[in-house]
Amino acid sequence: MVRGTYCGVETGPPTPDVCLEVGDAIPAAREAIEPYLRHTPLESFEGLDVWAGAEVLLKGENRQRTGSFKVRGALNRLRTVPAGTTVVAASAGNHAQGVAFAAAVHGVRARVWMPEDAALPKIEATRGYGAEIVLHGGDVDSCIVEAKAEADAAGWVYVAPFDDPMVVAGQGTIGLELAGQLPTGIRTVLVPVGGGGLVSGIAIALARERPEIEVVGVEAEGAAAMAASLRAGRVVALPRAATIADGLALKSPSQLTFDMVRTCGVRVVTVNDDAIARSVLALLERAKTVVEPAGAVGVAAVAEGLVPDENPVAVVLSGGNVDPQILTKLIDHGLAAAGRHLRLHCVLPDRPGALAGLTGAIADMGLNVLTVDHHRAAPGVPVDHVEVAVHVETRNPTHSVEVISELEARGFYVETDS
Repeated sequence: MVRGTYCGVETGPPTPDVCLEVGDAIPAAREAIEPYLRHTPLESFEGLDVWAGAEVLLKGENRQRTGSFKVRGALNRLRTVPAGTTVVAASAGNHAQGVAFAAAVHGVRARVWMPEDAALPKIEATRGYGAEIVLHGGDVDSCIVEAKAEADAAGWVYVAPFDDPMVVAGQGTIGLELAGQLPTGIRTVLVPVGGGGLVSGIAIALARERPEIEVVGVEAEGAAAMAASLRAGRVVALPRAATIADGLALKSPSQLTFDMVRTCGVRVVTVNDDAIARSVLALLERAKTVVEPAGAVGVAAVAEGLVPDENPVAVVLSGGNVDPQILTKLIDHGLAAAGRHLRLHCVLPDRPGALAGLTGAIADMGLNVLTVDHHRAAPGVPVDHVEVAVHVETRNPTHSVEVISELEARGFYVETDS
């Protein structure tokens, strides 16, 4: 049962009582899919709490089968599909893996459309679960359109990533688990928002089981379609979705998820890519856990002070499927955003000893140099001068300011990338 329109595709008439229907379906979904799931804990890490400025309880869906929560909705949807059926899905990676795994469990054939630039580990993992992969276009939205059209033309079953009440009910099983895990007195649960299926399911479940708890959705600033839709009072499609959190990079929610989020009174906040990168790094360092950018947005919201100043708060870590090559870039980005990497540009006289003077000053301050680039023909640099770009490690933003001030006090002309 789906409704409204999504990516220009008609999905059926509105269903005003859909929240009631999904709420009724969540307990049955939990009973049906639990045998195939890992029980994910709710844990606190002291180091992360200190960094974030609040006690943060982490619901570790990054440890779930296939590495994300998406397997829950896929398992619940595919349990109603007859064996031998072909199912079609579209995803940047996590829904793809969930559908592929669920298809193997239920004995159906899976064909998954993925963006051409989808992370290679996600493509290979999806293929490894037995699905056929179709690479298409540059975003999930176009893949959804193509996958739905193919399913309609061939008479196959389309498995939506979020625009399906059975998928939402599967994701809502996290809400039932949280209801039994959350300590008395907790008031806030933060949930990543891409298409809106996860936050809808959790909000519906908690509204029944723990109505005192507020569910706050967290979007990436560069793909904040749900927040824009709530402000407009209708589904809004963004012209583009650009964020390091590829799992949230959708241009619009569906009518279904928009209506559920609005009906449940979910507040949605946004965080920028720098905050997301810092949170990925903090989760690695402080909680010793690998989380993809989409899964780290809730921690970012806490660290940015976007939730009430109270203890504790719960955060759903929605997934941990991150390409190791991308993770390396995220760590570098996070270190820079946290003020622990500093890129200096110094203009020096082009004469013997000038570079040694700069590196000596850096050594006197006890800084570790990561890279040095020496440019004689840099734009805007006088003919008798050179530009030297130095990448150094610093402790925090305050230390970075101190480094710049000390170099300027020693007579160096310094600029930074910031």
